[in-house]
Amino acid sequence: AAEEDAAAKGAEEAAVSKAAEEAAAAKAAEEAAAAKAAEEAAAAKAAEEAAAAKTTEAATVAETVTAKVVEEAVVEVAAPPAAAAVPEHVPYLLIGAGTASFAAYRAIKSKDPLARILIVGDEDRLPYMRPPLSKELWFMSDKDAVEDLRFKQWNGRERSLYFEPPSFYTPVSELMDSPKGGISVLSGKKVVRVDPKAQVAFLSDGTQIGYDKCLIATGGKPKSLPQLESLPEELKEHVTLFRKIDDFQSLDKIANSSKSITIFGGGFLGSELACALGHRGKQSNLEVTQAYQEGGNMGKVLPDYLSQWTTDKVRSEGVTVLPNSRISSVSKGEGGQLKVQMESGNSISTDHIVIAVGVEPDMALATSSKLEVDPVHGGFKVNAELEARTNLYVAGDAASFYDVALGRRRVEHHDHAVVSGRLAGENMTGAKKPYTHQSMFWSDLGPDVGYEAIGVVDSKLPTVGVFAKATAQDTPKAVVTKTDEAMRSVSEAQADKIIPGGAEPALKDGEDYGKGVIFYLRDNKVVGVVLWNVFNRMSIARRILKEGKSYDDLTEVAKLFNIHAAE
Repeated sequence: AAEEDAAAKGAEEAAVSKAAEEAAAAKAAEEAAAAKAAEEAAAAKAAEEAAAAKTTEAATVAETVTAKVVEEAVVEVAAPPAAAAVPEHVPYLLIGAGTASFAAYRAIKSKDPLARILIVGDEDRLPYMRPPLSKELWFMSDKDAVEDLRFKQWNGRERSLYFEPPSFYTPVSELMDSPKGGISVLSGKKVVRVDPKAQVAFLSDGTQIGYDKCLIATGGKPKSLPQLESLPEELKEHVTLFRKIDDFQSLDKIANSSKSITIFGGGFLGSELACALGHRGKQSNLEVTQAYQEGGNMGKVLPDYLSQWTTDKVRSEGVTVLPNSRISSVSKGEGGQLKVQMESGNSISTDHIVIAVGVEPDMALATSSKLEVDPVHGGFKVNAELEARTNLYVAGDAASFYDVALGRRRVEHHDHAVVSGRLAGENMTGAKKPYTHQSMFWSDLGPDVGYEAIGVVDSKLPTVGVFAKATAQDTPKAVVTKTDEAMRSVSEAQADKIIPGGAEPALKDGEDYGKGVIFYLRDNKVVGVVLWNVFNRMSIARRILKEGKSYDDLTEVAKLFNIHAAE
């Protein structure tokens, strides 16, 4: 019994000892768990405080950025949005924000009312008209209107240079969700490559935009002169290549602050600017000089006698005209002026130079996208439907198209941009129509003298001119007053039918070329027509070209234009 009691007592002590040991272990585990929990709580608190600090910092940055954006918006309300959600894919993509693209948009929308169309343009501007930049805007006395890019037509009605106001366009980020479709403009962006097979356009910032149909309407860029290539940067600031709104605004300021400006180029743009600046110079004593290598103004287009008459007209605006002039070199002159050395040995000192020697098609996309180029005329080579590759079209200045009447051509005028853009838009919606319309062009030397032309007008061709004495109705100002339309391509399309006139006596000695019709011949057939101060008769000229006949007496053909009518 004593042994059993000892054994029991030993077992009890062992049990107590084990229980104490287990309790100690449990307590240690509990303390360790508590310590770990405290450590995790401290870490969580630290993370929470860090997150709160980061949120506060982000909020501060956001407030700063918002304040800055608001401040910048107040300074320049017209600035485009800094970032817009660009669609990954659009049904219609128009590259270039000029006249051809806008005409294509209108054609697409008329055929496909719910179309979603995206225009991508490298200028920070909405689509606008170029012709008034060298015409009406220079004759404005309202400086605020000029600043807002508003101009008065020759009849006095004021309108904006822009085709449509900002409210007309759908925000880029909302385009693909718009149930009614729409047109959006992605401005200040440049397309650098197109993959015709994948139907994807690549922007300079890396953005990619897929498309179903695409139009390239990148237009042209102004040519310079080789003599100016090595000109130091400080002197290049005194040279303007005239093409865009920025160029107009810059030259407008220069004309207001300079004593002399010299224009190089005797074609449409050079002659229009010479008359416009000459008009300005009469009021401000600005000395305007126009120099060119031809024998007279618009010498590449007009026959010699009419070119000389035009030159006299430009001189009557106070412009010093220097025909048969070629630049030898340009260097820094005295008093901050430029010294222009001519090949004849004479030199011109001038504050500023304007180069107006034509444009060349912008072909950057042709090279990067491996598209075919016309080696003769330049430009993207397209078929009669203006298609370069499947679902890829080209319109405007940059298109070398097949004209079913006159063969392959490339045209650089406003009406062609409208006509070709419209046709491309129609074909992008499935029309499959060839280019059959003969586009026209026009030029105004101020409100009193203007001409319209169609077909091949080259002064190297034989010409026959039939003239009459002009009346007060035979001016650009009169036709705009009658039609209330500054774009002559529009007023011509809306013109009423003309009743042919009868025979009239020839001009008497001393009477100038007030108005008339000039026929351009090739193989004894009329291939071009210039209407000199004769307006709303283009449909007749277009019909004569289409018929392609030979005529024994073009004075009889001239009667179709009824140029002897009083109105």
